[in-house]
Amino acid sequence: MKMVRSLLLGSAAGLVAVTAGQAADLPVKAKPVQYVKICSLYGAGFYYMPGTDMCLKIGGWVRAEATWGINGSSTTGIFNNDVNNRVTNNLWTRERGYITADAREQTAYGVARGYIAVGISSTNNGNEAPSTNFSSNRAYVQWAGFTAGLAVSFFDFYPAAAYLYRAGNIPNEDTGDGGWWVWAYTAQLGGGVSATFSAEERRTSQIIGLTNPAAGAPVTFVGVLPGGAFAAGGGYGGWQNPDYVGNIRVDQAWGSAQVSGAAHQLNPLYYSPSSTAVLDGHPGDQWGWVVSGGIKINTPMIAPGDNFIVAASYTEGATKYLFNAGNGENLGVAQGGTVGYGVGSDCVYAGSLGAVGNTGCLLTTGWGVDAAYEHYWTPQWHQSLVFNYMSISYGNQANTLLCAAEGNSTGNNAAGTLLATAGCNNNYQFWGVGSRLQWDVTKSFYIGVEAIYQELDSATATGGTLPAGIIGAGTWGATGVGCAVGTCTVSNESNWSFTVRMHKDFLP
Repeated sequence: MKMVRSLLLGSAAGLVAVTAGQAADLPVKAKPVQYVKICSLYGAGFYYMPGTDMCLKIGGWVRAEATWGINGSSTTGIFNNDVNNRVTNNLWTRERGYITADAREQTAYGVARGYIAVGISSTNNGNEAPSTNFSSNRAYVQWAGFTAGLAVSFFDFYPAAAYLYRAGNIPNEDTGDGGWWVWAYTAQLGGGVSATFSAEERRTSQIIGLTNPAAGAPVTFVGVLPGGAFAAGGGYGGWQNPDYVGNIRVDQAWGSAQVSGAAHQLNPLYYSPSSTAVLDGHPGDQWGWVVSGGIKINTPMIAPGDNFIVAASYTEGATKYLFNAGNGENLGVAQGGTVGYGVGSDCVYAGSLGAVGNTGCLLTTGWGVDAAYEHYWTPQWHQSLVFNYMSISYGNQANTLLCAAEGNSTGNNAAGTLLATAGCNNNYQFWGVGSRLQWDVTKSFYIGVEAIYQELDSATATGGTLPAGIIGAGTWGATGVGCAVGTCTVSNESNWSFTVRMHKDFLP
């Protein structure tokens, strides 16, 4: 028994010795490696890219929304040349999702930043094609005061999408949703004051060119009227100059304010625009312009987060700055036996090869105002109230030319006897009010609903019925529409639309 116990004890001692020896030969356990190192230089969410001193933030968001009452157009709604009948798509849905990347690094002249946002954005009228849904609305570089690429216009002050989901349904200047090409330099002047000069993509409505009109005879348009196949930018020559934009801005604890302006080149096409074989002279280039001023005031004395904002603009020859989301400000809707319309343009001209009476580009005048108030009922529940307004006006000569094109005139332009007939007036106004109620469930997830009322205060026509020239390709006068020339009454038109949205950010 003593022998067995001795053998067991000896074996155990040997195993301990061998194990200790082997343990001494094993490598020491490495310290944990921090593969993702936090970068605190630029706020939450940034990390250092391994092996570099560049900081990167990956973010994004997704949302789903549905709207009733906009005829498949997230911009002007039913006023996008709608014939409101059995074929109208009142229900409209959209799904949007973006991935964002923000990369920054220090240089001897300040931070160099690159930013991009890409994803999908649908427009579903019941026959959606997912393969067409790719979208990108940001891709820009910032460095040493410069901003270059697809960003937001430096003319803008009023952030429409911050107050309404369907902000494009009523007129405003904002380019934020789709983005805008800019190449700008911003100087920081101290005390929250900055000044920016920017060369930007031109904002084009349409230029309307007419052959010399004669009494009561509708003539050819370069850009066509609401009933036809209109494309924004019609009647413009090739792009020769950017829009030149400047602003002075202040941002402080009480809020912010800005004055801005832009110069916009109008280079019309040729006289006798219906001719494609002969280049027969053209009006000279002109420069349109627009000025704007706005102020935003924080009102925490009412409730934390509350604010009021208002901006106003006036233009001659640059009307797209009043309604960036619109289709060149050409508006129209036929509902039953009534129709409302508005002809949008940056300028109007008329003439033909070697004819007397050729005009220059007659600039269109417009002005607009955007106002909103945001109130926080609780830290999580807040509501906006919005009013947007736009007015388009034509001088006497431009209005006479448009009336002639619509078939409401007497005399002859080349002979200097052209006159608009009584009751023809192409001035019009487009405005709307809206309210959005939003529940911020968390800092990165919200649900909201909104309602918008739109009204088009229509242009008018001789006899009070739809003029021939407005039909264009015949959309409103087609069989079964019930709104034909001479029988459809011209009137102011209105519309309600309603939206529900659910939105989730990837990062707060």
